[in-house]
Amino acid sequence: MGTFVTLAEVLEARGSPLEEDEVWLNSMALAFVLLSGPGNMCSVLSPGSLLLSASGDLAFKSCARSGDLGSFTAPEVQDGHDMVVYSLGMTLYWSVDYQLAQNQPIQLSDKLNNLLLSMCEDTVQRRADLVTVLETCDRHIKTAQLPPPEKLIKQLVEDVFRDSVSSPTFPLLNLRSVLPSLV
Repeated sequence: MGTFVTLAEVLEARGSPLEEDEVWLNSMALAFVLLSGPGNMCSVLSPGSLLLSASGDLAFKSCARSGDLGSFTAPEVQDGHDMVVYSLGMTLYWSVDYQLAQNQPIQLSDKLNNLLLSMCEDTVQRRADLVTVLETCDRHIKTAQLPPPEKLIKQLVEDVFRDSVSSPTFPLLNLRSVLPSLV
């Protein structure tokens, strides 16, 4: 299965949002995984529940309620409808807006922006379904001749581990200041 990192960890490690091609590839991979029978996957996805593996696979954390799910939960949550497309769209929008200045516009093509907007539609009947998302992404990826989604996922995970090695989470100490008598 391999080592997994969350989408939030990927963005934190890189310190910048996903680029357009990365969103297309992730959208297609996620739609495919969700259509392939997600089993008992929760209907609300978020940057903290979307897992990317070093082997190029995608998975989802369990359905445990988390503090970060509010903005990714579809308006019809009270009605019990499937909300996964909405939360996927919100997760992807969050990933292209990550750490942008408030007055800095998101850099997306009209085609991708329209797809994401249709995924985040408040009204269920007007919202894109997973098949539409998958087909739209597949057409774009073939036309743009992008690499397979698995290759991108592997690279995103590698970037997290490369960043964690180059910038440790613990502060480096100057031994002379800590142990002046020993140095």
